[in-house]
Amino acid sequence: MWTRRIVLTLLALFALTPVYVMITSSLKNLQDVQGAFRWLPDGLTIRPYLDIWHTVPLARYFLNSLIVAGCATVCSVTVAVFAAYAVSRYSFRGRRFFTVTVLSTQMFPGILFLLPLFLIFVNIGNSTGVALYGSRGGLILICLTFSLPFAVWMLVGYFDSIPRELDEAATVDGCGPLGALWRVVVPAAVPGIVAVSVYAFMTAWGEVLFASVMTDDTTRTLAVGLQGYASQTDVHWNQVMAASLVVSVPVVAGFLLLQRYLVAGLTAGAVK
Repeated sequence: MWTRRIVLTLLALFALTPVYVMITSSLKNLQDVQGAFRWLPDGLTIRPYLDIWHTVPLARYFLNSLIVAGCATVCSVTVAVFAAYAVSRYSFRGRRFFTVTVLSTQMFPGILFLLPLFLIFVNIGNSTGVALYGSRGGLILICLTFSLPFAVWMLVGYFDSIPRELDEAATVDGCGPLGALWRVVVPAAVPGIVAVSVYAFMTAWGEVLFASVMTDDTTRTLAVGLQGYASQTDVHWNQVMAASLVVSVPVVAGFLLLQRYLVAGLTAGAVK
């Protein structure tokens, strides 16, 4: 018992120490941050939390991230629900190949697709006039390519855990396939859908590689915009810490609010 408490205490200290350093550093003047580190600082100020909105256009980056992450999450979950239901409930030619292909896409690093996607977006813009490069829509499509395969695989496992008798009962009551999906399967699969939504949102919210190449000054997201606090001569470390804490609030708050659904969804997916 005491061994467990000691280990858990050490793990908690190990996890919370960086957070404490971030919080205290975000409440210091830049000179104090650049000086010798003190565990109990004095002269705390909220000025960095006010300056972060003026040093860089943080509000615009925040809005871009919300739009990209929100749209990518909605599109990913919507498509994944239909695809996963079809794979889970119907037998068709190429079903196994489809599921293996979907899962295998997670093995490839994102850098492998950076140049091809860049060329595709530029050529589409030149030939059709549809501006994908440097737009939010293009970044949403890119986020879908990485979150959608995992979302489909995750929901297939969760739908498989839902008894097929529920679908049959809905059919007897006069529901078609779509009616059984929305009235019976989706309500029973809320934990899995929430888990997939959280994953898709966090993937899009923290995307750096493609956002640094596929966006411009007007569509830049938070993950890339935080680099604006570093100039050629100096780095506003107190503002970096303050901005990092501010941009983490939506993800942390969402995780805490949906934690029980997330645990249930991940458990069902792991059992599959």
